[in-house]
Amino acid sequence: MRHYRWHWTDLEVKMTDADALDESSAQGPLPGAAIRRLRRARGLTLVELASAAGLSHPFLSQVERGRATPSMRSLASIAHALGTSQIELLTAPDAADASPVSVIPAGHAARGIYGDGRASLLVTRSDARFSPIIVRGTQQDYGERFAHDEHEFLHLIAGHMEIELDGDCQLLVPGDSVYYGARVPHRWRAVDPEGYHAIVVKERPRLEGGGV
Repeated sequence: MRHYRWHWTDLEVKMTDADALDESSAQGPLPGAAIRRLRRARGLTLVELASAAGLSHPFLSQVERGRATPSMRSLASIAHALGTSQIELLTAPDAADASPVSVIPAGHAARGIYGDGRASLLVTRSDARFSPIIVRGTQQDYGERFAHDEHEFLHLIAGHMEIELDGDCQLLVPGDSVYYGARVPHRWRAVDPEGYHAIVVKERPRLEGGGV
């Protein structure tokens, strides 16, 4: 399994550092191919995705071709428009393993940004049916709502979180879990400055060729 190192290396980094990241370029593998695959899976044209992300379609075309690298802020806008996260666009999938079993040693997960939080993407094999992601965050303001075609599950490990699902808010305490189906608008926030520690399990998008 590949392990990409970012210019932040600690998932405990405070979210006050986010502004500095916004203007930097995405690190690690270029996201263009992943953006193109997911855009096509969503049935969007280049112009439609660029409009939804607030970017010019010539620039987005250059990104998809690997000729331009988006800032972290632009990547966040693209990810939101596609109903995914920055870490999922920046982590290149490993080849399908001949074995049905994968063991991921501690510290070998891909690391990056998930919405307003820091994340570890635990499984990156290309034939995986779902993506388990450890997420930590301290953002106490709600961000934008996400909605996507895939089902999703969240389990709160530590801290307190408020999650909004289709307009209804629910306070979560450690040990609580939430499951929500396709196209349910959702977002969450930390309740206090200590933040939260959660695991999110996402269904993988159905891409071209019938794969996940």
